[in-house]
Amino acid sequence: MMQHFRRWGLSSGIFFCASTAQAEESRTAAPSGLQPLDWSLIGIYALSTILIGWYFGRKQTSTKEYFLGSGNMNPTLVGISLFATLLSTISYLSMPGEAVGKGPVIACGMFAYPVTYLIVAYGLLPVYMKHRVTSAYELLEVRLGLSIRLLGAVMFLILRLFWMSLLIFLAAKAMTVMLGVGPQYIQSIVLCTGIVAVIYTSIGGLRAVVITDLMQTILLLGGALLVIVMVTYDFGGFGWFPTSWQPHWDRQPFYSFDPRTRVTVVGTILSIVVWQVSTAGGDQTAVQRFMSTRDLKAARHAIIVQMTVGMTVLITLIFVGMALLGYYGAHPEQLPAEMSLTESADDMFPRYVAYHLPIGVSGLVVSAMFAAAMSSIDSGINSITAVVTTDFLDRFGKGPKTEKGHLMFSRILAFSIGVIVVLSSAYMGYIPGNISAVTNKTVNLLTAPIFGLFFFALFVPFARPLGVWIATIVGVAVAAAIAFSGPLVTLLDAQLGIPVETFGVAMVERTNPATGMAYMVAQDPISFQWVGPASLAVDLTVGTLICWLLPRKKNSGSQ
Repeated sequence: MMQHFRRWGLSSGIFFCASTAQAEESRTAAPSGLQPLDWSLIGIYALSTILIGWYFGRKQTSTKEYFLGSGNMNPTLVGISLFATLLSTISYLSMPGEAVGKGPVIACGMFAYPVTYLIVAYGLLPVYMKHRVTSAYELLEVRLGLSIRLLGAVMFLILRLFWMSLLIFLAAKAMTVMLGVGPQYIQSIVLCTGIVAVIYTSIGGLRAVVITDLMQTILLLGGALLVIVMVTYDFGGFGWFPTSWQPHWDRQPFYSFDPRTRVTVVGTILSIVVWQVSTAGGDQTAVQRFMSTRDLKAARHAIIVQMTVGMTVLITLIFVGMALLGYYGAHPEQLPAEMSLTESADDMFPRYVAYHLPIGVSGLVVSAMFAAAMSSIDSGINSITAVVTTDFLDRFGKGPKTEKGHLMFSRILAFSIGVIVVLSSAYMGYIPGNISAVTNKTVNLLTAPIFGLFFFALFVPFARPLGVWIATIVGVAVAAAIAFSGPLVTLLDAQLGIPVETFGVAMVERTNPATGMAYMVAQDPISFQWVGPASLAVDLTVGTLICWLLPRKKNSGSQ
């Protein structure tokens, strides 16, 4: 049944009859799962994004238009763009992979969305929308002085550079699975993906980013739904859905007092709430979207759209994971000998896309994979450019003197940042764990501490710069200690002779996907789920206490 269905291809939404015998033979025999039609669709998609960037770029006359779309953008498009920016390839691959290899508790993340909406829409946005700024970090200087503004800007730059480097690496790693090639091709794929995203972003600005994010969201959701439809057709119904806990899944309780427990229901909800609120309240990519809307009502509309689309895609991707688990469980012969549901769970989605979807459909879904990467690269580059230009060059009077020169410099800077991201992605393979763990270990290092800066600046009337500096340093240290607790224990074992068994963990073998080299590292004694909540709690507690103890001044601004 599945073999018969795969004789049909889909191009631009129109089904056409492929050459049945030849198409099936070429799909089976080819070393990669992608055929010329697939590559054509990928090329068309890449070219269309560049043309969109050129179309909007030729109309721009100011940096306000480049960075904020003149502050009057459609809130529905802004909400979709915000979702696409924060989803990325990381989430697109990690959610199905987590469901396949570890268990379905990640689906409980949908309960975090209503909580996040209430906090952001009614706690943060009313305060933020009173100020119309290009860079969110301008708000920090008004209350806590220049040093805190620069601290926030630098932390954001580090965070987004790491984020973009990681996601483009993971997108390239997924593509190697689709192409059936080794990890030595990761950098070549990174280069191709990065070039396209950098070109249309550096030319088109925020309007180009928002429109391409809409296209990318459609491809993302459509690709995931296609996988579910195909597997359901193969099974003749929903027989693929698991009715019992799978033997290879982790223990995922509602809550656990054991910090080594990798995933719990409470930990999942809490970590997602902390990440979403911290991102909405402290990340330039999010604040920039809110500032591009007309007023508070429009900004709230944008966050509703983001949350609605986010919950829809979350549930869809979990179902994709369940469908893939059912398919490969019923057809283990479809997996190469070196792949398994436990060790290669993150590769199941790209494997199915390349080798089991109809010719043409694979090209559309692979375009969605690239889209997920580019949706975060474009937004990250645009936001970083805004921060560098506003918080460093303009703030110290070092930027171009004319508006035309300012616009041209912003485009050149955006292109340069993209090049840095492409080059730095080569080092992302050294971070241990599956996609979900790696993501939390990197992006959560600074997400909560950055939000802490805004919390003190906007909501703590007795906040003092010294106290905020100390709180930020402590918060980052706690996040790093939890995120890399496994390597830290390994180091203590190697350098000080403290055995890893002291921490109740064992040594495990890991493989660097970029080099193929194996190495030994201790298991994490503290789950990655507590990186964000713990660092935020410590940051706010320490900062509030120190600021309260420090001597007060009648005028604490501009320090």
